[in-house]
Order: sequence, then structure tokens, then C-alpha cells
Amino acid sequence: MGKGGDRTFRSLRGLERTASTSRVLNLAALAARNAGNTEHEKNPFFMAQSLNGAVIVRHRLRDAERESFDRLRYTATKLIIPFERSDLGLGGRSLFVSETGWLDVFEELRGDYPDFARDVAVLEAIDELPSLDPFLLREHMKRRGFDISPSHFEISAPDLAKMQRFVGTEIAKLIELAYRETDGQEGNITRLVEALLSARTDERLEPLRLTLRLEKENYKEGIFAWKGFLYYKWVLNTLWANLRDVFAELGRVRVIGPIDAETAHELEQLKHRLRQKMERQVKSVMGHLNTYDEVFSQLTMEGNAVAFRDFLLKSPEMFLSLGDGCGLVSHIATYWRYQFPRGKPLSANVLQLMDTLQDFELSLGSDLHEQAA
Repeated sequence: MGKGGDRTFRSLRGLERTASTSRVLNLAALAARNAGNTEHEKNPFFMAQSLNGAVIVRHRLRDAERESFDRLRYTATKLIIPFERSDLGLGGRSLFVSETGWLDVFEELRGDYPDFARDVAVLEAIDELPSLDPFLLREHMKRRGFDISPSHFEISAPDLAKMQRFVGTEIAKLIELAYRETDGQEGNITRLVEALLSARTDERLEPLRLTLRLEKENYKEGIFAWKGFLYYKWVLNTLWANLRDVFAELGRVRVIGPIDAETAHELEQLKHRLRQKMERQVKSVMGHLNTYDEVFSQLTMEGNAVAFRDFLLKSPEMFLSLGDGCGLVSHIATYWRYQFPRGKPLSANVLQLMDTLQDFELSLGSDLHEQAA
């Protein structure tokens, strides 16, 4: 695939120095940033060196692209091997994980390196997740048994500290409930939160497992889902202000240069549709979080561990939908701010503005049926 007509590369050109977002994992940028880091090179993402300069994208499928899959899908994992790592806009070759015949194409793109099955398993594991958020990706790959250097999952220390504080506040009542008969533990929320957010099984969490009434074989799955909900709550908590800015600035953004009446009308219609779809997406995300909050409240206020346990074990569909929705609003909020930095004029030429808004609209889907998928 070349660069012609594919919005992916125009969108990625601005992410060349960005290692990861909810939609993009840029291994080329990570490799450049970690040049000389022996741990990064010793424990790579893929065994094939050709793949460690790839860009992996969580991609919303167009109608024609869906025909390449054996089952109905609305999003897919796209693997892109750039022609030039330092300039993604030049294009590259790509495939969708699990599309018909993808293994043959993957083998060709990968080249003659050992451990083909391991690299296939890595891509299939990535494809299981609703987004490429580094925290969830790191946890998921560890849970699947892949030894990958932590330098591939860039969560800044300040962000991790903020998340730990947020999670500590969220689960303080549960910790009090679970550790009320354990001397000293109830006062050490910070260490328990660190244990909870760790990918390793920690004996300090045994009272929590018993409180949630999770059998050991279900414990990892249940805790992973729980960490996912907590992570998305934290992400959205940090995004609301930026998302409100998008809603406000969408009506104020000014077009630079000439624009004819027909294009101006089309632009206003696009803004109107986009605002509606964004509102619908936010409502969907909030619905999932409200359901989580309700069963968590039943656990901490009423001691109803069964309802919360059942929610965790029976919520993969909701978890995937929440992750997808969170990824979409995160992409819109962060990319809008990238295009229109604070303190700079809120303006763009008509082609740039239309391209940005059409990308947002495309990512949000074309109808209610697609949005619910």
C-alpha cells in the first residue's frame, strides 16, 4: 500500500514523535527514543527486527474493508511497515490482523526471521484489546506471557502516580471492607493500590480476592477487567475538560482564506453531525461507567460482592465497548488540541479543517447500528 488517498498516513504524520495513543502504537518512534537501551533491544516487541519499526493502529473499518473478514467487525488492528521510519507520510505496506489470508501476507512482510508463531501470537493478543492504551497493553501482554521490555509501554511516571492516587481514592472503601480484619493493611492504601495495578499476583491482595469471592482461576480475568474500568475512569476524568473545549471550539473555529457558499454549508452540516455523534458517544461511555459505579456501590455500601463479581466476569462486551468509546473520545480530544494548540489562533484552511472533522466523523461511525457495535 502506498500513501495515495489513505487518511491513515496523513493522520500519522503528526504522530512521528509520539510513541503511543489509544489508537496508535508507534514502534519506530520507540526504537529511536530507546537507541542504545540494551533492555529495549534485548526484549523487543517482535522477534522479527523488520517489525520493530512498525506502526500498529486501531482502525475503524470502512464498509468495503469489512468484506475482508470472515465475521462482522467494525474495528481491526492494522499493521503498517513504513517505507521510511522517519517519514510515515511516505506510506508503506500494511495488513489487517485476522483478515482473510493475512498470515501469508504477514510472513512476506516479516521476512526470514525465526519464531513466526510467537509474532503471530503477539498480534493476535493485541487484536483482543479494545484500544492500544499503554497501561492496558502492558498488562495484557504480561498476562499473555510475553516478555517485552517496559520501555515499549510509555506511561509517564507523573501519569502513573496520578492514576495511583485516583485509584486509591476510588477503592478506599473497598480496601477498608476487605482488610477490616487484617492488622495494619487498611491504613496502607498506597501499597495495596501498587499491588493491584501490578501485573503480578500479589499475596497482599488475597483478602481482596476473598471479599470479591473470585475463585483463583477467575481472579486474573476479573482483576484485569476491574483494572480496565479503573483505567478508563481515570483517563476520562482527565479528558473531560479537553472534550468540553472541543465542543466549544468546534463552533468558533475560523476558516482561513476563501470558501464558497456550498462548502461553507457542507462544513456547518459536518460540524452538526459531528457534535451529535460525539454527544452520543459520550452518553454511551457514561452509561457503561454508571453501570460499573452502581455495582461497585452495591459492593462497598451493601456488601454485595456477588453482584460486583458477576459484573466483572460477565462484562467483556461492555469492557470492549467502553475501551473503544474511550479510545475514540481520547483521540478526538488529543488530536484536536494537537491541531489547535492553546494560545494559538483557532483557525485553519478549509481543506485541513474538513479533513480533521471528516476523520473524526469516520472514526465515530456512520449510524446508530455501527455505533452500538
